[in-house]
Amino acid sequence: MIESVMFWNEPNNKSHWDPALDPDWSVFSAMVAEAGRAVACVNPGLTRVMGGLSPIDPAFVARLRDHGALDHVDVVALHGFPLDWNLWQIDEWPAKVAEIEAVTRHPVWVSEVGVGSFGAEEVQAWGLRRTAELLLPRVERVYWYSLFDLPRHWEATTRHREAEGSSYYRHFYMGLIREDGTPKPGLDAFAEHADRLGIMQWFHFGDERLPLAVEWLRRLGVRRLRTGLSWADSFREGSWDWFDRQMEALADFEVMATFCFTPGHLGVADHHTSPPREPERFADFCAAAVDRYAPATPLRATA
Repeated sequence: MIESVMFWNEPNNKSHWDPALDPDWSVFSAMVAEAGRAVACVNPGLTRVMGGLSPIDPAFVARLRDHGALDHVDVVALHGFPLDWNLWQIDEWPAKVAEIEAVTRHPVWVSEVGVGSFGAEEVQAWGLRRTAELLLPRVERVYWYSLFDLPRHWEATTRHREAEGSSYYRHFYMGLIREDGTPKPGLDAFAEHADRLGIMQWFHFGDERLPLAVEWLRRLGVRRLRTGLSWADSFREGSWDWFDRQMEALADFEVMATFCFTPGHLGVADHHTSPPREPERFADFCAAAVDRYAPATPLRATA
């Protein structure tokens, strides 16, 4: 059901972690180390991934390494959107991977890459094919973001929202399937690589799109899916019932579960980007989720 876990999502993006409350990244590093140890105690065979980094910053990776956080993960993952948000070109992908390989002994995966259809849907289709050409021979795992467009009546998880101008509205056009359920040209481009290219799809609490997502993933022949289990959501009423439904629906896929978002009442500040007051509480959540959905398989008794 779960074959790997990721600790946090884009921690070096201010929309997901507040560096003003953790200026030297020591709290974040301690939190990841605690979580890595906790997961290894529950299932030592589970792959532990350092949360997809955005921007791609070798100095940040070196800081986490020097704090000891990388001693408790198996993979460092990157996110990149060169046609939408990053200030570099799509053909620089191999060089960006090499920058991170130079500062860590860990394998590098790309756990979120995408091209939006904000400007033109044909650009997305071209960008998907070019991304696959550049990255599939270069790294072991690549996850395309995303299957569905973000519904326009929702909010994108960014700090400044509409004040970001077109950068904010691009969040709503990253899917291969429009909000009305119709496919874009990029879906055919993805289908050409579905046996090797994974999908990254967030599901909001109680997300009604879950059954449709499973239907599309099966139709496309997708094997690998990255999604999230929100630590903040775990304090909602019925949270574990929802997590159970989500994981049961995704049981046929190789799932990377991303653990992230601070419950406001446990943070230094009352916000999902805040460092927790007690980093071990995040580790407890990670261990509980792994114990529930990816416990270690007992060795068979030998005669």
